[in-house]
Amino acid sequence: MHINCTGSGSPTIILDAQLGNDSVWWAEIQPALSKTTRVCSYDRAGFGWSDQQPAPRDADHIADELHQLLLQAQVTDPIVLMGHSIAGLYMRDYATRYPNHVAGMILVDVSTPLQEQNPAFGTGSKGPPAWVLRTAMIAGIPRLIGMCSASPHGPNADLWKLRAEDICRLHYSAMSGELDSFHASGEETIHTGPYGSLPLLIISHDPAKMLATTHPTKQDVSRQDAWTQMQEDLKKLSTRSQRIIAKGSRHNVPIDRPDLIENKVSLFVEEIRGNDPYPTNNGDTTTE
Repeated sequence: MHINCTGSGSPTIILDAQLGNDSVWWAEIQPALSKTTRVCSYDRAGFGWSDQQPAPRDADHIADELHQLLLQAQVTDPIVLMGHSIAGLYMRDYATRYPNHVAGMILVDVSTPLQEQNPAFGTGSKGPPAWVLRTAMIAGIPRLIGMCSASPHGPNADLWKLRAEDICRLHYSAMSGELDSFHASGEETIHTGPYGSLPLLIISHDPAKMLATTHPTKQDVSRQDAWTQMQEDLKKLSTRSQRIIAKGSRHNVPIDRPDLIENKVSLFVEEIRGNDPYPTNNGDTTTE
C-alpha cells in the first residue's frame, strides 16, 4: 500500500480519491494543505502504487486496509477523513469502525449508500458493457485518441501531463472490483452515523454547471435533483455540519475548484484545533 505524507501538525488529513483515480489527483491540493497541517494521500489497493488485494473490494475491507496502513505508517494523530465520490462510503465506514481516531470528516461530492436504488438513477443508458471498456484499455484506445496526453503551459504543466498519463494506467481490475461491491458497500454504510457533533464539511458540485448543456433532458434534471437532495441529506450525519456548493464545478471538484478546497479545509482544521470559532451558520448550505 502506498501512502505519501507531507507537512506537520495535528490533526492529519487523509486524502482518498474517486473511483479510477489515485493520489496523483491530490497533487495540487496536498502541498497547499500541508502548509496548515500534516496531510497524507494514499492509493487504495490496485490503484496508483498500491498492489491489488483479493475480492471483495467493499467498504468494510477497504476501511480496514486503510486502518492497518495508517498504523504501519505510524499515523497516530487524530485524523480528518477526506474522500471524493465513492471514497465517501469508505470514509463513513472508517469513521464508524474507528471513531476514536477521527477528529472530523470532509465529504467532497460523495456517493451515498444505495444511491443506485433511487429511481432517478435506475433508468437510461448505463454505457458500454464492461468487456468493451476493458478491451479498449488493453488495446490502448484512450492513448490513440489523445486522452493520455496533454500540452498545458504554466506552473502546473507537469502535473496536468501526469494526470493525463494516469488515465492510461490499467486500473480496470481494481475499478471493476469496487463497482462489483458497490451495493455491498452501500449495505455496509446505510446505517453509518449520525456521528454526534463530529465536525463535518460537505463540498458539492454546482448543479447549474452540471446542467449547462444546450438541451438537458428531463432525466438529466431528475438525476441532478436527486443528487442534490442526497448531498443536502448528508448534513444530518452531524450536528456540526456545513455544506458548500462549489460554484462553477462539475463532479471533479478537486480539479475544478482546488482554491475553494484549500481555503475551506484549512479553516476547517483551525476550527477543529479550536483556533477559530465554529461557523455560526451551522447546518446551512452556501454557494461559493
